[in-house]
Amino acid sequence: MNMQEAADRADEILDSTFSRIRPEVRWVHGESTEGSCDVSRRRAVVTVISAARRGSFLGVVERAWKGSGYRRLGVNANSGSPATYFETPDGFRVRLLIGGGGQAFFEVATPCVDESPVTPPTLAPGQEGHVGEPVPTPNVRSAFWSAGAP
Repeated sequence: MNMQEAADRADEILDSTFSRIRPEVRWVHGESTEGSCDVSRRRAVVTVISAARRGSFLGVVERAWKGSGYRRLGVNANSGSPATYFETPDGFRVRLLIGGGGQAFFEVATPCVDESPVTPPTLAPGQEGHVGEPVPTPNVRSAFWSAGAP
C-alpha cells in the first residue's frame, strides 16, 4: 500500500464512521498531513453537540468502531476534553476528541506505507465547505444533538 492508497482508506474509515452516526451530523475536512511514510486525515463536526449529548455521541462512535472490529487503545475521561482511541484490524489509528466548545474532532492516522504523492481529500457531491479552509466552530443545529444547548 502506498500513501495515496492509505489516505483513501483513511477517508473510507471516516466515511463509514459518519454513516453510522444517527441522527447525522454535518462536518468539514480538517487538515490533512503527510509524514515520511504516513498520512493523517481529519474531520471536524460543525453540528452543535450539547454538553448533555456528548457522552451519547462518544458512545455511538465507540459502538460503531467496536462493531467494525476495531480495538480500543485508550480513553481520556477528562470532562473538559474527552477522547477515545481505537485501532483498526489493518493498523490504522482512529481518534475522536471533544475539544473546545464541545466540537468533535476525528483523526485517522495511517500506518507506515510506501512513499507516494498524496492528493487532498475531496468533497462528496452536495457537501458544503472547502478542503483546506480553517475549521469553523459548530454552527449547525440538530433537534437531537443540540438539545439543551444555548
